[in-house]
Amino acid sequence: MADLKLLVPELNEAETMSAETARFEELLLQASKELQQAQTSRPESTQIQPQPGFCIKTNSSEGKVFINICHSPSIPPPGDLTEDELLQMLEEDQAGFRIPMSLGEPHAELDAKGQGCTAYDVAVNSDFYRRMQNSDFLRELVITIAREGLEDKYSLSLNPEWRILKNRPFLGSISQQNIRPQQRPRIQELGNLYMPDSPRPEKGPEKPHLNLWLEAPDLLLAEIDLPKLEGALGLSLEIGENRLVMGGPQQLYHLDAYIPLRINCDESKAAFHQKRKQLMVAMPLLSVPS
Repeated sequence: MADLKLLVPELNEAETMSAETARFEELLLQASKELQQAQTSRPESTQIQPQPGFCIKTNSSEGKVFINICHSPSIPPPGDLTEDELLQMLEEDQAGFRIPMSLGEPHAELDAKGQGCTAYDVAVNSDFYRRMQNSDFLRELVITIAREGLEDKYSLSLNPEWRILKNRPFLGSISQQNIRPQQRPRIQELGNLYMPDSPRPEKGPEKPHLNLWLEAPDLLLAEIDLPKLEGALGLSLEIGENRLVMGGPQQLYHLDAYIPLRINCDESKAAFHQKRKQLMVAMPLLSVPS
C-alpha cells in the first residue's frame, strides 16, 4: 500500500477558486499521463526471507490448512499503540489500526500423518512479532487479520476454529517473498496553509463522506469532505490496489474504504482544496472495468 506524503506549497490568498480548480485539473491530467509511464517503469521489488514464528492449523472446504506466522525486519511495523488504546479503538469500530503483513503464495505440503495439505506464509515486522509473543491479545488479533487477508486474497473460506501447533514453529518450508518498497507520491495543498488548534474529539474519529466516480475508463476520482479542516497539515493517506485509508490530524477523521477496482497506487495523486474543504484523489486504474 502506497503512503502519500504531504507536501505543502503555499499560495497567496489572491488566488481564486477557478485557479485552484485549474491546478487540480492539471493534477488529474498528470495522473492520467503517468498511468502510461507506469507500464514501463514499475518499482523494483525487494526479496525477503521470513523467519519462522509459530504455526496455526485450521481447514477449509478443500482440506487442512496451515498458516505459518513469520516475521522479517523488512516489513514495516504497525502504529505504536498500547493494548488499551487499541482495544478502545476496536470497541468503537474504528479501523485506524493496521498491521502491515506480507501474504505468501499457497504451497502444497504433507502434514504429520503424511496427508496432503496447504500452507501459507504470513510475515509481520520482527519487532512487532517479539511484542506479540508476550500478548495473547495481539497474537489473536494478528491471526484474525491474517486469516481474513488470506480469505480475501485467495477467495478462501476458512474455518473460524484454529489452534497453534506445539513444538512446531512452521509446516513445510518458508519461501522467500517479494515486497515492494513504499512509494511516496505527493499530496498537494490548493490554497494558503492555515491549521487551527482543533480540539481532540472525545468519541473517536469521524468517518467523512466519500464520493467516487470514473472520470475516464482508466481514472477513478474521489472527493472526501473534511469540513473541520482548514489545511492539509497532519493528513495521512494510504492507497492499496483496492483500498483507501485516510487519517486526519488529532484523530478528527478516519476513513477506511474498500474500492472494488484495481488501483495503481504508486501513480495516484491527491490535493487538498481549501475553499471546498475536500481532499481530492486521482487514482489511475491497473485494469479498465468491464
